[in-house]
Amino acid sequence: MSKIVIVDYSCGNIDSVNSAITYHGFKGIVTRDPTIINSADKIILPGQGSFKIGVNNLKKYNLFDLIISKALDDNTPILGICLGMQVLATTGFENGKENGLNLIPGNIEKMKETKLKLPHIGWNEIKVNKKNSILKNIKNQTDFYFVHSYRFVCEDNDDILTTTKYEDTFVSSVCKKNIFGVQFHPEKSLTAGLQLIKNFIDIEC
Repeated sequence: MSKIVIVDYSCGNIDSVNSAITYHGFKGIVTRDPTIINSADKIILPGQGSFKIGVNNLKKYNLFDLIISKALDDNTPILGICLGMQVLATTGFENGKENGLNLIPGNIEKMKETKLKLPHIGWNEIKVNKKNSILKNIKNQTDFYFVHSYRFVCEDNDDILTTTKYEDTFVSSVCKKNIFGVQFHPEKSLTAGLQLIKNFIDIEC
């Protein structure tokens, strides 16, 4: 059975992610212990809040370089959720410029001001740009639950899996080889979200 680690870097949203894993008959390990994370078969980076705080906490717990190594050297599948997706990027511009993990090249920028309020909170559908195992048994235009004010601007459009329209269109999920990111919260997205978590558990890279 895969050793699935949920990284606790003091950015919240851990219990519901762990519950989604438990639902599928697996046991998630919630930790910030580098030794345990280094032995993981799958890694989930959850999170809510500021890009700068997320990155700085990863560094504070000596996890920043470890996550990069697990991704690039060990080819460990990694799933970033919400803030966890954003810290996969090259650079963030929330509360000043900050370098991210640079596992999926791109920038994190504030969503465009429109008639709709920020943060973007609620259910919105995804538009599937290309097939991927993380989206197995998830139909195009499925609704997922979002809470965010910043968006991932990919350097390479080939890394974009889905987009979502909140007046303006933004990237709602990304993938580069063994690295996956979703801007929405699958752990709060009922059946479709549970399916996505199961897909990640089943992924072989």
